[in-house]
Amino acid sequence: MVRSMTVTMEDVAEYLDALAKPQGSMGRLEELAIKLAVVQQRVKVQTKPRRIVLFAGDHGVVESGVSAWPSAVTTAMMETIIAKKATSTALAAAHSADLRLVDVGSLEPVKIGSDKPDFRDARVAAGTADLAIGPAMTVNQFQAAWAVGKAEAKLADDHGFVLLMAGEMGIGNTTPAACVTLLLTNGDAEIVTGRGAGADDTILLNKRDIVAQSAKRAAMLLSDDPVAAIADVSGFEIAAMAGFYAQAARQGSIILLDGYVSTAAALIAEHLVPGTAQKMIAAHLSAEPGHRLALDHLALEPLLEWEMRLGEGTGALTALPLLDSAAALLNDVAKLSDIMP
Repeated sequence: MVRSMTVTMEDVAEYLDALAKPQGSMGRLEELAIKLAVVQQRVKVQTKPRRIVLFAGDHGVVESGVSAWPSAVTTAMMETIIAKKATSTALAAAHSADLRLVDVGSLEPVKIGSDKPDFRDARVAAGTADLAIGPAMTVNQFQAAWAVGKAEAKLADDHGFVLLMAGEMGIGNTTPAACVTLLLTNGDAEIVTGRGAGADDTILLNKRDIVAQSAKRAAMLLSDDPVAAIADVSGFEIAAMAGFYAQAARQGSIILLDGYVSTAAALIAEHLVPGTAQKMIAAHLSAEPGHRLALDHLALEPLLEWEMRLGEGTGALTALPLLDSAAALLNDVAKLSDIMP
């Protein structure tokens, strides 16, 4: 349900100032508490139950030499997630986050065992086309992937999850993320293009050239047909995350943003549905060089700067205790007036 905006930043700041502590003494934790309260439109906030949805997809651009790893690793890692042996599943369990895996566009079928996190096969196609030589996807494919993400956000809300995170799994996806970031921020190819999962200097130079040329091609479409422009250089899991964020913001969920690839999806959501970023909290600053540019464009300040770059939603999961601490500040601290004679 969409809530009317009645709780303001000033309301929450006044409440925090009335608590049994020196005013402003909890620093940025108070800023986080204010953000949570304004998004949820209540001073007594909730950060549980929470769900992370991992969207998976393969990328044709891997064939153009932008990654140190083959696309087969995507499926291998999906199977590791299903087996509850991945970094994301370990952190989700540690921080009491429900985890759901959605296959939006993998090249190979995934073996599903009996003991697994919730899993959905919603493949739009078997990976995107190679964006180095043409559009990564059609407009219809982009819209289908967006709809997958939108449906996941609605499902999470229907099941009572108040805090939503999106993560991704897809070898080569820092290339479309860099393309999207360059396209939507008017940045520089050298700044937005990083090493991803360990690219050497030769791969990096090739990747940077592909990002520059592909984003330039897409930019020619941006003003007249923004969806076509974004589809030209995006990925199935990125488009799904964008739809997820747009719907999550519309329904009033807290959105905890992960790293570079998920922030590229956030750029798409904000570009197509302005105002979406107002419901977002940036968990961390990735080691990918373009992440700061993307966050600045969304006017978001990261909670952590720990040089993480794994993806899978792991940065968002790592930041969850900070949100829990902010909620505890609002929910469990007495007012000064209640303890003073």
